[in-house]
Amino acid sequence: MPRFPGRLFAALTLVAVFGLAGCTGSLAAPGPDAGDAATSTAGETPGEEATTPSSAGDASSTPAASSASEGAQRLPLFSQTVASVWAGPNPASGRAYIDALTAAGFDKAAMQVTADESTIGNAAESIEFAVRLGDECLVGQVGPSIGDPVTTVLPGLGSGGCLIGQTRAIDW
Repeated sequence: MPRFPGRLFAALTLVAVFGLAGCTGSLAAPGPDAGDAATSTAGETPGEEATTPSSAGDASSTPAASSASEGAQRLPLFSQTVASVWAGPNPASGRAYIDALTAAGFDKAAMQVTADESTIGNAAESIEFAVRLGDECLVGQVGPSIGDPVTTVLPGLGSGGCLIGQTRAIDW
């Protein structure tokens, strides 16, 4: 029973993330792959905006990338960075994702991250992190309850942030 609130929060977060993911289709630039550019998971290749490490560096040379939103353009780098941390020694550390995204050139001041542990000290079943880019957010989710990392472009919240719920300070 003590883990129920954490699972409920994770489930509600997933519902919110994937519920909002359906809203991002209107943010993608018109074109044959516009719907594919908004949502992806590491290792999938949904279209020209694929987020696999082998194609992430090539996304800026595709015709769709030049007319896509900033979030869609930067999603491949975001996804590649998330995948590399997931494959590394600290896959359940929010700080590892924030540090790697900062090293990849994302603005640390525009980031949010959830806690690595529950309020009673158990490892979090999932960790969410995000980078605000104008009116959009690059959002990632990882953890043992997720499987492979999930990355997507979502509209930013009216409050100025990206994540719903409590986040922790990025004070390092």
